Amino acid sequence: MTSRPKPCPKRSLEPPRRGAHSRATWAIVFATVGVFMGIGVVSPILAPLATELGGTPAQVSLLFTSYMAVMGLAMITTGWISSRIGIRTTLLLGLVVIAIAALGSSASASVGQIVGFRAGWGLGNALFVATALAAIVATMAGRPSRAVILYESAVGTGIATGPFIGGLLGEISWRVAFLGSATLVALAFVVLVVLLPRSATPPTPTSFSAPFRALTHRGLLSVALVSLLYHLGLFAMFAYGPFVLGLTAAQIGVVFSGWGLCLVFSTVVLAPRIRNALGAIPATAVALVLFSATLGVTATFTGHRPVVVACIVVSGLFVGVLNALVTEIGMDAAPVDGATAAAAYSFVRFGGGACAPWLASWAGEATNEHVPFAVVAGASVLALGVLTFGAPALPARHRKPARRRGRRQLTGSDDATPAATRVTTEA
Repeated sequence: MTSRPKPCPKRSLEPPRRGAHSRATWAIVFATVGVFMGIGVVSPILAPLATELGGTPAQVSLLFTSYMAVMGLAMITTGWISSRIGIRTTLLLGLVVIAIAALGSSASASVGQIVGFRAGWGLGNALFVATALAAIVATMAGRPSRAVILYESAVGTGIATGPFIGGLLGEISWRVAFLGSATLVALAFVVLVVLLPRSATPPTPTSFSAPFRALTHRGLLSVALVSLLYHLGLFAMFAYGPFVLGLTAAQIGVVFSGWGLCLVFSTVVLAPRIRNALGAIPATAVALVLFSATLGVTATFTGHRPVVVACIVVSGLFVGVLNALVTEIGMDAAPVDGATAAAAYSFVRFGGGACAPWLASWAGEATNEHVPFAVVAGASVLALGVLTFGAPALPARHRKPARRRGRRQLTGSDDATPAATRVTTEA
């Protein structure tokens, strides 16, 4: 049972009028898709990039590691920054940093240079990502669960389209793939400038230590660790999977786009239904078991390309459910505002997961191609134990099925507003 949420400072993005509300929300969603394409755009071009610049799988996997490590670590600062310069300015600043880093990556002459620019890319992502989640929740006042689903759908769409665009452009050159990503982010910047309104309320500074204090809450910490553990499997697939498949950039792009389509479908359609049928926590447990089993099959049949392709694509169904439900539970787990909860949760989720790409590639080189997938399958099983440990500290409504009847039971209801999102939207 969670404690009563404490009052928090007013955020700098207020829910606008209905028409403006819709435009602002979709502007942030569009920008989120463009930003998360940066994760997937790299997967199809890892092998050709390694060939052209002379890098090993472990070395080029650092493009993921530097990106995710800096992104996760910088998450801690996002609430402190946005509470001083405002959510709108923070979002725009993040897009500028991403665009510059993508352009720098396209002009790089070595793997090391790209790794450095990808670290800057991660910084820009950190400024944007945690702030975007809080902003979407704020612009959809009174509908926090749907806001989380919309956000995770945008994340999934970005990750899904990233490999496809990266694969197509990568057939021309890996440099063109980076240029394409920079162009889309620049377009997202223009869309936000035009459609996201300025706030009449000046931002109120929050403490730099707020996310760390939030993680002292057993419920939020356990949910963040669950997210970290299953993301190890996700990032291992994205970073090491292309080397196992041995396909062209375009073909790898199609495979991971299939994964992303499954993810979006499960986020939007399956997750709300499973949550209402089983409860968010039991549904998360089921998804963890299925995801771990899929990784186990991948580890067993790593040498059989059709099986690996099928496992990668199908795993999107389970990751989509996990992303939607774990994020929703995380935003509701501690009595803090949405921006602080998102920063703390994302810090663990992405920062901790940063080790997976390099470790998976290193383990594959040091042992054999089966080991990386077996290890991350075990990590997902461990996540199930962490969820069980933290469940008593999570809101009771997430531990049981919804009792509402009719159409709202199928689509999900926001009548019970989560603590973190409620504080944000009422500010």
